Amino acid sequence: MKFGAVSVARCAGATLAHGLRVADGVFKKGRVLSADDAAALEAAGYERVVVARLEAGDVAEDEAAATLAAALAGDGVRVAAAFTGRCNLFARHAGLLMLDAARVDAVNRVDEAMTAATLEPYSRVSQDQLLATIKIIPFAVPRSHLDRATAIHRIAGPAMRVAAFRPRDVALVQTTLPGTRDAVLDKTARVIAARLDVLGSRLRWEERCAHSEDALTRVLGSLLTRSPGAAAAGAPGMVLIVGASAIVDRRDVVPAAIGAAGGTLDHFGMPVDPGNLLLLAHCGGTPVLGLPGCARSPKFNGFDQVLERLLADVPVAPADIMAMGVGGLLKETQVRPQPRVSPPQVATGARQPRIAAVVLAAGQSRRMGARNKLLADIDGVPMVARAVDAALAEANGGVYVVTGHEHRQVAGALAGRDVRLVHNPHYTEGLSTSLAAGLAALGDDVDGALVCLGDMPRVTRAHIAKLVAAFDPLEGRAICVPLWAGKRGHPVLWGRQFFPEIRTIKGDVGARHLLGEYAELVCEVPVDDDGVLLDVDSPEALRALGGAE
Repeated sequence: MKFGAVSVARCAGATLAHGLRVADGVFKKGRVLSADDAAALEAAGYERVVVARLEAGDVAEDEAAATLAAALAGDGVRVAAAFTGRCNLFARHAGLLMLDAARVDAVNRVDEAMTAATLEPYSRVSQDQLLATIKIIPFAVPRSHLDRATAIHRIAGPAMRVAAFRPRDVALVQTTLPGTRDAVLDKTARVIAARLDVLGSRLRWEERCAHSEDALTRVLGSLLTRSPGAAAAGAPGMVLIVGASAIVDRRDVVPAAIGAAGGTLDHFGMPVDPGNLLLLAHCGGTPVLGLPGCARSPKFNGFDQVLERLLADVPVAPADIMAMGVGGLLKETQVRPQPRVSPPQVATGARQPRIAAVVLAAGQSRRMGARNKLLADIDGVPMVARAVDAALAEANGGVYVVTGHEHRQVAGALAGRDVRLVHNPHYTEGLSTSLAAGLAALGDDVDGALVCLGDMPRVTRAHIAKLVAAFDPLEGRAICVPLWAGKRGHPVLWGRQFFPEIRTIKGDVGARHLLGEYAELVCEVPVDDDGVLLDVDSPEALRALGGAE
């Protein structure tokens, strides 16, 4: 292809490289100039114009783009008409984009003038969604280069296809422990049903049983031995299991029950976060999945990656799961939206969770006598200041100190520290009022609140750091509690979803009763000493800590 400036008198038959204004409007880039066009350009005062002129062996941009697009497109892919050197490929139906990335890369290495841009392999796509665009950058490419690019696909077949989702009737089994709330199970069923619905399948059965190998084996046996031709129920095309307790070993309750029911374990674990604790198994031709805790959330996770492939009849072998690690840190990416249903949104884990500390320092210290225990010195530092200092070191969302009794004195003990004081005028009505006041002061950007007690001077930065590191609502760790010698202590880190309920608590009590109600979301975090258990509620306790009364 020849390219450059020529006189207007010699431009007929060439392709205009840049748009030019003439008396009757504009000649756009890419226009093949006629003799009349040349006359119009001359009348407009142009002497020379920049053009491209094809030579023998060249293929014009539109023809080249259409040819390359046709070579790439396989089943389920529609090729649109080429225009200005661009040819788009669209999905004929919803499904999973199956793409040979190596062959697309090979096309892009043939000639810088020929480009192919695609979605990621295994992208979930909707009907008529754009899958790829072929762009020929100049006005033509050598036919020899185009032939090299298309030959890549003549040998191995098209590089892309859309595997359609095949509808299935799916069974969900949820196991329970004492204290498991029906509301959690109901929500999980709704979330799973919505996932399946988007992919063209439906949740046909839901069973609940105790979290024991025997109970789960009986339920699985009943589901997996159903006759496909049974008029009343039929057999599930897939079985999903959400355990009350996460799977931590191939010999745990869920995998053991699958094996006892006649299933075969294929793979446990995956290099995707959230989603690490997924179990892949099968019974005959029926896939059976033990789900990670994040499957309770509608946000995209490792379970979705496996589910989508299975529902598109794409085999999932252990090697496939092991290859998901690159790009598997889903917390750092955008959540994959449901096609044509919801806009992309940023995952909660796309940034470090913002954790605020609420230090409760409003109490009257009645059992201490006349002295406010929060002002007592421990190793030369006021007790309340020690609690605040530990929180300041790890709470990236700020430290909020709730005051009440002797507000000014407590504030004075904290002078110079970067805290926000929240005065609770109703502190005499009990602990719950201080807790509500502290949570109400938090900003909308806070993901969790570390509720600290001002009279626990042996809680350290290390204790708090462990709680913050464990916090991950997507993985089911929405409440983090320190554990020493089998006993739960303070502080407790609460996910934002609990704030409204905590603020409704009345009386001189905190929120610890919610630990039982939301047992499946509690993470016990072992710590290295008993500082999380030691509070100062008497003069004797203060003296034992070496405090000055």
